[in-house]
Amino acid sequence: MIDKIIITGGSGLVGKYLKRYLPNGIYLSSKDFDLTKEEDVKNMYLSHKPDIIIHLAAKVGGIIDNISKPAEYFTDNILMNTLLLEYARKNNVKRFIGVLSTCIFPDVVESYPMSEEVMHNGPPTETNFSYGYAKRSMAVQIDAYNKQYDTKYQYLTPCNLYGVGDKDDEKNSHFVTSLVKKIYNTKINNEKSIILFGDGTPLRQFMFADDFAKVIYEVIDKEIYDSFNVANIENLTIKEMANIALSSCDAKYLNVVWDKTKPNGQYRKDVSIDKLKSLLPNFNPLPLSEGIKLIYKNYYDKIS
Repeated sequence: MIDKIIITGGSGLVGKYLKRYLPNGIYLSSKDFDLTKEEDVKNMYLSHKPDIIIHLAAKVGGIIDNISKPAEYFTDNILMNTLLLEYARKNNVKRFIGVLSTCIFPDVVESYPMSEEVMHNGPPTETNFSYGYAKRSMAVQIDAYNKQYDTKYQYLTPCNLYGVGDKDDEKNSHFVTSLVKKIYNTKINNEKSIILFGDGTPLRQFMFADDFAKVIYEVIDKEIYDSFNVANIENLTIKEMANIALSSCDAKYLNVVWDKTKPNGQYRKDVSIDKLKSLLPNFNPLPLSEGIKLIYKNYYDKIS
């Protein structure tokens, strides 16, 4: 018997890539059910009777939006996570895979990269405080359910993601996608510089979303129930990433202007993938330069 799999947030970036690996999954979006409302969540389980839930849905946004709407980021995510988990338990869902974010980790730790065990060694960074705590709470809830109810639920914690087809508006896009779009628009408008927030010193791991989708598929296929970090080994400053992007987009002649009136965000939050490599030793994520080339090509393909 084939498992029935529901993917919440299925119209988002990871969901689009996951369809390559789980074509028979049921990909739901906010147009189908409002996951912050209990009746909608109950109806989702009643309508589809899933065996497996892959919970991708979340309220996400950029630094500025997180700073200006902390209550919304906390409340909406807490409601979604809590209702989905509780009704998964009540409906005897055999697998629940919650997708977190490296925003769950402390703002500063004694040593890097951060292992899964240091999650509670301090508060999340101030710029994503509410979102980080809401996501961290899902990890606590999943661990609690496994302990009390003997469920086999898990969470995966990816680093920053990007990919072809990602949102590219300034307010809600991921940094890499926004960066490539800025370079593309600057080139076609024959301008000579791009403006980036902060001073370029923070360090980040970015991973192509297809690599993360592949990990989700493999933990199901190989019946892996551990919770662990998923990240690219590359840990680069924003300035280094900008230079890679300029080179990958044939735009090394452009000047980068750093708007230091805007926040840098967390200085570093790179995570260890030792546990990932022990579970999936063949994991080999796409280098940032190659992923950027794919996004850049996609912009040109749209107008060709």
